[in-house]
Amino acid sequence: MGVNPTASRREPHDAAEAAREVVELLEILWERGREAASPGPVSPSQLRVMYILDRDEGINLRTLGEVMGATSSSVSRLCDRLQALGYVRRTPSPVSRRELELKLTSRGRSHLYELRALREESLLAVISAMPPAARHALVEGLQGFRETVGESDLLRPQTRDVTRSA
Repeated sequence: MGVNPTASRREPHDAAEAAREVVELLEILWERGREAASPGPVSPSQLRVMYILDRDEGINLRTLGEVMGATSSSVSRLCDRLQALGYVRRTPSPVSRRELELKLTSRGRSHLYELRALREESLLAVISAMPPAARHALVEGLQGFRETVGESDLLRPQTRDVTRSA
């Protein structure tokens, strides 16, 4: 029994199409979670800042801009808005008087916790309804995807103005 070369060339396209559809469904679930979270809605760009600060607390604006692939002025405006909401605070750096460290406030952490819990609840409801073999395949596929992206240059920062979507 031979391998159909046309079918094997089509598999990546089929997988990309299925992934796109899943991403679109996840966007809907994510947005519902964001709408249900505590007051003080944040834009997707601001939420990305919060995720980065949660992971890399104490980074400065320049480093945050590099991680996001955005200009310092764009990142500064995002942080200004998050600070006005009470989600981010700027503190003097113990290393350099010219730099400020960015940190989530307890209110910012609470917002992220609530948002993640709501989103996880939505995902759990869907994934729990899947047959066990499909759940296992999902875990394996997602692990492979994560490893491949991590080993590639696909997430290399590209500088752009992120405040337009803020």
